[in-house]
Parts: sequence; structure tokens; C-alpha cells
Amino acid sequence: MPQLDAIGIVSADLDRSRAFYKLLGVEVAEGTDHVEATFRNGLRLMFDTQNVIGSFNPGWRRVNGNQVALAFACASIAEVDETYARVVSAGFHGEKEPWDAFWGYRYGQLVDPDGVPVDLFAPLS
Repeated sequence: MPQLDAIGIVSADLDRSRAFYKLLGVEVAEGTDHVEATFRNGLRLMFDTQNVIGSFNPGWRRVNGNQVALAFACASIAEVDETYARVVSAGFHGEKEPWDAFWGYRYGQLVDPDGVPVDLFAPLS
């Protein structure tokens, strides 16, 4: 059975993507066309430039939307709030300030430089 190994994002600006994810504790490798970050569990987060994608899919066009969303587990409610504030104060888009969700989690929503929704969450208790 196939196993999820990687999540790919097409980046309009690799340096900006790298800066955003670094604020979330993700160390994205250096590079100019294709870069990756590998998490402790082996999952990879990959970024490709629009030119790379166009090289094998000439009809590809950027469409803003929410086809992919990422969720980062935080160790505490305070970490949700602190991480959200750090990312927004660095000039990135905060979609929704942290709130206590009815399903029992503290949630905050950011948007990365390429329009990918990024949630931060921690259990309320």
C-alpha cells in the first residue's frame, strides 16, 4: 500500500517561503529550484518553483485557493498564541487570530506566501 511521503507546494518565491516556514520551526534546505525539509517522522515538505513545474507541465497555471492545508501541532495553548504572533509580526498574513474552537482545541490560522492555509493548534485541556 502506498504511504504518504511528501507534501509539495509550488512556490512563487523560495526565499519568502523558507522565511515563513522557518518561523514555524521548519528548516528548509537552501537551493534555487527544488528544496525540501524532512521532519523527524520522515515526512518531507517540498517546494518547487513555478519554472520547475512548468518544465514538465507546460499548461500549469497558478490558481489561488485552498487545495492544500497544513496543520502544525503546538505543545500548548500559549505556543499557538506565541507562534501566531511571531509569524504575523514578521509580516506574514494572519487569516484568523487564535480562538478556542468548539471541538476542544485552540486554533489559529495563517496563510503562507503562496496562499496555502496553515493552522496552528493545541488541545484546550
